[in-house]
Amino acid sequence: MKVILRESLSNLGQAGAVVNVSPGYARNYLIPRQYAIPATAANMKVFEHEKKFLEARRDKMYKEAEAMKVKLEKVSCSISKKVGEQDKLFGSVTAQDVEKAFAAEGFQIDKKDILLAEPIKALGVYTVPIRLFEDVVANTKVWVVRE
Repeated sequence: MKVILRESLSNLGQAGAVVNVSPGYARNYLIPRQYAIPATAANMKVFEHEKKFLEARRDKMYKEAEAMKVKLEKVSCSISKKVGEQDKLFGSVTAQDVEKAFAAEGFQIDKKDILLAEPIKALGVYTVPIRLFEDVVANTKVWVVRE
């Protein structure tokens, strides 16, 4: 089934793209959640008008993400953990810990947007990438210190 995406979805494509998906996925997920509309001739005409508004909204979100990137790169947060011998952590620092640390600094970041390759298991300073928008990634500093 061909549908027109109203929202950018990471596994399908950008807003405005015409994609082919299974009918059940379109009927049960995309269309009820307003992520897509069926790709009929009438909907194509209507969507051309709506596309201008989507572009304006996307540009606005991109500018906000760029501004947030500048703010985030100036801020560093510290996470204190208990350590054992040779400065090894008891446990590890995960994306959820980084999310809580930035929430304490006043930033609302979803843990799914924190791009930690693997949990941090030692003391030190780490650069943690945070995805703010499709292609806007802020590289923040996280200090892991002993408690």
